[in-house]
Amino acid sequence: MPFGKDVKASVHSKRFQTKFRRRREHKTDYRARRRMIQQPNDSYGKLKYRMVVRISNYKVICQIVTAHIGGDKTHCAAESLELVNYGVKVGLTNYSAAYLTGLLCARRMLKMKGKDSVEGQKEPDGSIQEFDEAGFTVNLDIGLSRATLGAKVFAVMKGASDGGLHIPHNGRRFPGYDPSTKKNDQDVLRDHIMGAHVANYMRILEEEDEEAYQKQFSRFIKANIGPDDIEPMYTKAMQLIRKNPDHIPAPKKVYNRLPKMPKMTLEQKKAAREARKRALEEELDALPERPVEESEDEEMEEE
Repeated sequence: MPFGKDVKASVHSKRFQTKFRRRREHKTDYRARRRMIQQPNDSYGKLKYRMVVRISNYKVICQIVTAHIGGDKTHCAAESLELVNYGVKVGLTNYSAAYLTGLLCARRMLKMKGKDSVEGQKEPDGSIQEFDEAGFTVNLDIGLSRATLGAKVFAVMKGASDGGLHIPHNGRRFPGYDPSTKKNDQDVLRDHIMGAHVANYMRILEEEDEEAYQKQFSRFIKANIGPDDIEPMYTKAMQLIRKNPDHIPAPKKVYNRLPKMPKMTLEQKKAAREARKRALEEELDALPERPVEESEDEEMEEE
């Protein structure tokens, strides 16, 4: 039997398997995602809500998301940039802003579900509690963020939990937790929620280095916010969020564009062409006549 040519490519026998695109881009941890969206056999088809928290250098994002075959669906979202509508104009990425973003997302979601009568923890005191009055459970999704002690993603979770959502958690990642005694210091956690740690740092920096204080807290100074104004600012914001958590759309930008000229008919185009032609002829007629100069050839003939 003659030898035949192998039509299979070299890739056919290799064991390498290409990873998912979002895994290659270092955006999704599919091992953690699979565990969060996996449904039990006895309640197949029941939606499992995730509270997706992402923090950038610019803002804090909190979303309530469910997974579907066609893609994830976002039911509710809140950003720390919206805190400007509630009186918080500076420090939109600190621990207190992250807490308020979670609180805003929780109150907005409960209002959408018609369960805004559930109050949760109205005045944060630093205690670790879970509220299951609304019967609405969500799981925290921190993505690729590090689950370190004092991370701001858990501040968002704390704000959503105090807002009335049921989020299974413990206090091992909150500020004030002591790993040796395995206990939480409620006063430390409350100070971080109300911004007391920022106020204390402002006072220390103002006394030790005035130039660094002017540089680091320039936006606070421009907004006329001092160390004694931080806690009242956050307290008022919490009250306003609970009073009206609805999204306020930003005003649309109006651009001054030139009006479009109406289209010309064929007769108008011909008339305009004739007008331009006549104007050009009039300009040419108005020009003075130049004297004709004798050429060198004619001068040679005369000689």
